[in-house]
Amino acid sequence: MIKEERRKKKKRKNILQVILGILIVLALAVLIIFTVFKVKNVEVEGNKLYDAKVIEKAVLNDEYSWNSLYVFLKYKFVNTSEVPFVDTMEISLKDPQTLHIKVYEKGIMGYLYLSSINKNVYFDKDGIVTELSDRVIEDTPQILGIDCKKVVQYEKLPIGSKRLKQLLTLTQSLKRNDLIPDSITYGVENEPVLTYGTVKVSMGSLEFLTQKVERLAKIKPQLQGMEGTLHLENWTEETTNIVFDKTESSKKDNKKS
Repeated sequence: MIKEERRKKKKRKNILQVILGILIVLALAVLIIFTVFKVKNVEVEGNKLYDAKVIEKAVLNDEYSWNSLYVFLKYKFVNTSEVPFVDTMEISLKDPQTLHIKVYEKGIMGYLYLSSINKNVYFDKDGIVTELSDRVIEDTPQILGIDCKKVVQYEKLPIGSKRLKQLLTLTQSLKRNDLIPDSITYGVENEPVLTYGTVKVSMGSLEFLTQKVERLAKIKPQLQGMEGTLHLENWTEETTNIVFDKTESSKKDNKKS
């Protein structure tokens, strides 16, 4: 009986020691997490359109974001609201005090000027308004002839689903082919006209868009220094003639030369 009692006491003692050991380890882990894993440095890579501080502020967006381990786990394992102007991002710990953020920004497709707020309204490949600002971003076409009474940042452009789809189809196709114009103007018939310096390109409907863009890519280098309108609106698989109408001033210059 005495041996049995001693054995039980020893077993309880061992269990208490194990529990105490676990508590000590947990306490040390918590201490390390709260004292060592503090965000002191943030490195941002891949940002072109937005300043590093803007990305940093968007990522460190709650009261616990001072803790680097928390931020790392938050964006690795937990569903969080997406940063509106970022397509994807990878967050890693360079060391316990340094966060490394690699961002893949959403491509900006174009912008409209909204006179009611005196701002440029930038939209991405999904038609989402990513920015309202005074700045003009290089290699981004201005969209003319499309009006909005009101826009909400991080929501879709309110220009009608059909028109928005057509606009995004056109801008994405032009961007893929390195044919970003200075502006895209929509006229009465809602058919786009592209402007490249002194050259305008009348696209007509978006039927045969791929073929029209391919033809434009081949013809555009030949129009360097010229002034006039390239007509692609009547291009079909059967009617492949493409006309370039020089402006009157361009015609006069040619006669003088």
